[in-house]
Amino acid sequence: MPRYDFASDNTAPATPEAMAALAAANTGFASGYGSDATSARAADLIRAWLDADAEVRFVASGTAANAIALSALCRPFESVLAHEHAHVCTDETGAPGFFGQGLGLIGLPGASGRIDPSSLTGPLAAPDVAHRQSPAALSLTNATEYGTVYPVADLRALIQPVKAMDYGVHLDGARLANAAAAGFDVRAIAGLDVDILVLGGTKAGMPPTEAVVIFDRKLARRFDGRLKQGGQLPSKGRFYAAPFIGMMEDGAIARHAAHANAMARRLAASMPFRVTHAVEANAVFVEMDEDRLTALQARGWFVYRFLDGSVRFMCSWATTEAAVDELVEALRSIA
Repeated sequence: MPRYDFASDNTAPATPEAMAALAAANTGFASGYGSDATSARAADLIRAWLDADAEVRFVASGTAANAIALSALCRPFESVLAHEHAHVCTDETGAPGFFGQGLGLIGLPGASGRIDPSSLTGPLAAPDVAHRQSPAALSLTNATEYGTVYPVADLRALIQPVKAMDYGVHLDGARLANAAAAGFDVRAIAGLDVDILVLGGTKAGMPPTEAVVIFDRKLARRFDGRLKQGGQLPSKGRFYAAPFIGMMEDGAIARHAAHANAMARRLAASMPFRVTHAVEANAVFVEMDEDRLTALQARGWFVYRFLDGSVRFMCSWATTEAAVDELVEALRSIA
């Protein structure tokens, strides 16, 4: 039977803390559509974690969260600047354009998932013409799709020229907890002039849930209408919010992310194949030919070949040292 331990952090079970909070929320009656006490408590905990005054909503998936957020920052005839390998560009089946009624995406280059600041110059300087979708927002990802982490100063260098044009900024934080465990200060986000953050729950170890954090409160006006129209305003909203309570009340989100990052470092330290990107969060990317990848999969380990041709190994809160060591043994047998 295939093993999915390292295929994605999505394949892991939910943490005990998240599930306990979910069970605790499953008592009595509560108001619907996110107006309940559980959702309010979860939002307060997120605001405290970020040290920011913001509106918070809870939705079912990162794809929906990202796409709806971008639709709030762009009009249909405009576009979003993002890394060419960002999730919004490569793995969301056109969802930003769907929710944004046609908004476009402009892919930018940069090593290891981080946008090269010089690549912003051309799109930002280009004149507005009626025949193309001019940019109106920037989408950033931390930790990146390649498991690297932007320092605060690097994010500021990307955001400032965009804000100088009065454009919006979206931060995809599907693995923000892992970035925080790697040293990124999440309390700096509000001061960076980010408009909307998507705070990942699912990859952090929760059942399906993501938090949309709206720093620019002007965007919060009628945002629930956007969510409802997009099928992302659940009637029993407390069940999307509750896992965040379990993960944030006693710091479980930080502990589990730190563990996932540590497992990635353990794997990288014993990896018999060349590691192709810096291991800063919970991902390890290696150079591996197709024959060896097939041989690894034949031994029961299911992993992906990624966009740049490398093979990706993801660690999660549930990854054990024993599993890492088993994988390393399998890798050495085919190296």
